Amino acid sequence: MAKRIIGYSSSKLAIMVFKLKLSWVSVFAIAIASMLAGCSTPPTRGTGYRSASVGAAPSSYSSPIATFSAISWQTLPGWQEDDLTQVWPAWLKSCDALRRKSGEPNWRQVCAQASNVSGRDNQSIRQYFENYFQAYEIRNKSGSDSGLITGYYEPVMNGSLTRTSIYNVPLYGLPNAWKNSKPNPGPTRAELMSSGILKGSEIAWVQDPVAAAFMQIQGSGKIRLEDGRVMRLGFAGTNEQPFKSFAQWLLDRKEITRSEATMQGISQWAKRNPDRVNEMLNANPRFVFFKELPSNVDPGLGPTGAQGVPLTGERSIAIDLQAMPLGAPVFLATTKPLSNQVLQKLVVAQDTGKAIVGGVRADYYWGSGEAAGENAGRMKQNGKMWLLLPR
Repeated sequence: MAKRIIGYSSSKLAIMVFKLKLSWVSVFAIAIASMLAGCSTPPTRGTGYRSASVGAAPSSYSSPIATFSAISWQTLPGWQEDDLTQVWPAWLKSCDALRRKSGEPNWRQVCAQASNVSGRDNQSIRQYFENYFQAYEIRNKSGSDSGLITGYYEPVMNGSLTRTSIYNVPLYGLPNAWKNSKPNPGPTRAELMSSGILKGSEIAWVQDPVAAAFMQIQGSGKIRLEDGRVMRLGFAGTNEQPFKSFAQWLLDRKEITRSEATMQGISQWAKRNPDRVNEMLNANPRFVFFKELPSNVDPGLGPTGAQGVPLTGERSIAIDLQAMPLGAPVFLATTKPLSNQVLQKLVVAQDTGKAIVGGVRADYYWGSGEAAGENAGRMKQNGKMWLLLPR
């Protein structure tokens, strides 16, 4: 979405937590995601990994930012307990993309075998991964086996195609004057909002300026229109200004505490200080523009990630491409937001993001809507990751 400008990380929100997903679904976003997916096919494996045609999977290898050590399936915490039927649809979507774009035969071979597996049979799916994949423990170059796990989501809000007394906060497409030649950098958010250059490029109207800003951070979202239709918005570009967190702006001024540096905490501050909302929003000079996506897209699908496939709630993650390839299955072990409740499951690396940097680093896609946003806004957990690669 992320990029995504696809993807909402607790990193998108809290201090680090606000990030732009160039999914970047999400998020962060959709347009950049498509661009990333179309640029080039990422390597099937990191540096040092030999092709399956020349021998068995190596016991270890490295990428520019991480090291990978083979482990046995029996030592993978939570592997036997995961309901793999929930990740199977996400994996099949990645397989479709890998079959079309991968230059190595390894992915095509394991994806061909997937057609023989029943998506309703948890044990058959588990056996498939154990037979055709090698699991690798990921460590950062520093040697640490843990890293930051944040969350993102796809915003959904009510809105209108025209300005009304309720829906009076605009979401903008690229200004007409920029269609052929866009300045780089362009005016800051504050300058754009006061210049009049945005007039006529409104594509939807919503109610809450802070929620609109969060949608910009995510880079994509859905608008429920008054006639019942759902309008899906994707990432169309930015003003090429640097992103600055308004969570950090509030912290620097002691307006909120660190525990309040979440989407929810910032929204509450805005409700208490309506006359200062624009001042806060202008602290971030970056401005994100949207475009309407085709109406024939299933509104139940998630936003498109950097791999070019729709994201699956709680089964897709954004990763650093220097650590691993898009489309690869990854086993994630972390905890749920603001708790010690274990979250251990197989996910698929289907997105990437500008703030997702490191070997053991992931942005966990929670899905669409308010509940997903609550979880994403609070998620800033420690976690471990294991990469699954074809044998």
